[in-house]
Amino acid sequence: MPISWYPGHMHKARKQLTASMRDTDLVIEVLDARAPRASSNPLLAELRGSLPCLRILNKADLADPAVTRLWQQYYSVQPHSRCLLNGLDVPLTRQALMKACRQLVEQSSDPARRYQILITGIPNVGKSTLMNQLLARKIAKTGNEPAVTKGQQRVKLEAGWFIVDTPGMMWPRLEDQLAACRLAALGSIRNTALDLEEIGWQTAEFLLADFYPQLASRYQLKQRPAGVEELLTGIAATHGCLARGGHVDWHRVSELLLDDLRSGRLGRISLETPSHNSDMDRTDQGELTT
Repeated sequence: MPISWYPGHMHKARKQLTASMRDTDLVIEVLDARAPRASSNPLLAELRGSLPCLRILNKADLADPAVTRLWQQYYSVQPHSRCLLNGLDVPLTRQALMKACRQLVEQSSDPARRYQILITGIPNVGKSTLMNQLLARKIAKTGNEPAVTKGQQRVKLEAGWFIVDTPGMMWPRLEDQLAACRLAALGSIRNTALDLEEIGWQTAEFLLADFYPQLASRYQLKQRPAGVEELLTGIAATHGCLARGGHVDWHRVSELLLDDLRSGRLGRISLETPSHNSDMDRTDQGELTT
């Protein structure tokens, strides 16, 4: 089943974003450090035009640090661009953010000049949590479900600098279904909009191919499973995901695996690198790739 998720409020958010861009000096795009390319909204590049862009690789504590460094280098050498990290082990400070903003925005000699920053990101990328962290107070509603923020709000960052928080926004057609699978695996698309068993199966296939040691550690696997069905059956048997009669509850075991990936209980895993469209692509057709 093709993955698609574009609720009505996101269409409204796109119109608001377009209008706000006219008064914007700098765009901040918050990306998921585990899948920066997949979590980058192609509409944003179109809307921001030549405006400078500061990319923040969020949830960096959940991603492979070596791969994250490659992504930081990749974005930092692009024109009118900087890249910063944020995570539990590398918390981004307001001072570091403002330093990068000043490097990107041409400063005016007019002391009355005001600068506007627009902060954007797809749903559940952690943008609202980052806003609260930078401002050291709760100004944005947060949650583990995507699309918690529904409207824009403008707040003062420091003297002369204002930041506009925008709702998490997807794009109307997810033409790259492999990237869509990665977003689904990371929780950027509501579970209710997905075939969770299909996403769980594809995620398991990718993890079994490239991250077996993490699976073995998390689920106490004695030997490498021959395939996805054997892997999920083994996890279901030892983690309470069996239905009546001892049959595998595929929905529950898929939910368990995805939750373990999203929360970091499987370890620090990156789903894509700058040099590959998708590592999850190395499996058969229909699988997750990075």
